[in-house]
Amino acid sequence: MAAAVQWRSGVATDTGLVRVSNEDRYWIDDDRGVFLVVDGVGGHAAGETAAETAVEVIREQLRDGGETGGAEDRVRRAITAANNRIYEIARASEGLRGMACVLTLAIVDARELVIGHVGDSRLYLIWNGAIRKLTPDHSPVGEGEDAGELTEEQAMLHPRRNEVFRDVGTRPRAADDDAFIEIRRCHFKPEAAFLLCSDGLSDALPSAAIRDIVERYQGDAERVARDLVEAANEAGGRDNITALFVAGSEFQIGAREARARHSTTRVRTAVAASGAASGTLRWIFTGRLAFLCYGLLLGMLLAAALHAVRG
Repeated sequence: MAAAVQWRSGVATDTGLVRVSNEDRYWIDDDRGVFLVVDGVGGHAAGETAAETAVEVIREQLRDGGETGGAEDRVRRAITAANNRIYEIARASEGLRGMACVLTLAIVDARELVIGHVGDSRLYLIWNGAIRKLTPDHSPVGEGEDAGELTEEQAMLHPRRNEVFRDVGTRPRAADDDAFIEIRRCHFKPEAAFLLCSDGLSDALPSAAIRDIVERYQGDAERVARDLVEAANEAGGRDNITALFVAGSEFQIGAREARARHSTTRVRTAVAASGAASGTLRWIFTGRLAFLCYGLLLGMLLAAALHAVRG
């Protein structure tokens, strides 16, 4: 698969400040344009096993015979295979019963980004000075936030924030199950970037803070990922944190130009408004002054005329 858009990628992961183990996993294949973040569910051993199994199976599927079919079909097949393998392993071991994971898988296919998503990990697109969440959260709180019933801050602080109603592994699935894999597509321009992350990042940092850190990018994608993880730890580090950042070949320039363009627009608008206000004030004062002068002159002339008549 030849990609028309080149990129730089980097990743960082951390246990956080509260958890005793890291159940997050990731996979990057720059040559194939494949990027994956997985968040294990089910406790220490079970969560780690589920996440590791997902990475292993998806890698096998996309590397070994995974080039057949379109990108969406490959994403669906890979995630479904991971789901069913996790389910089989859990059934065979009492200590792993109920294990699962949530994940976001992205493939860059020419100039298009194809995303397969299950759960509450996320993919953000950063472009033209803005950040946009492309993946819906498969959770009651996430649905409320996406519907505008909750603000981002309210959702981040909600006590049911970590509940999900879709996962990978708790029951057998088929690739075309309606309520399983969410597929999203978008254009991936050279001046854009995207971020895959576990909820340990998105629950700690609002999207505006994520965007501000991403736009510090100066060519080192791994540094951006590390900065995001460090910021999430500074915000409390209540969960495992994984950030996988991918920058298009012109993202650094695009981010700077977008900021400069927005700043210039604001300055021009302010100057124009100031100039308009000044012009209005000049018109008001000069108009009133002229009116007063004309009135005073007319009054003097009338007084002189009356004086002459009386004289």
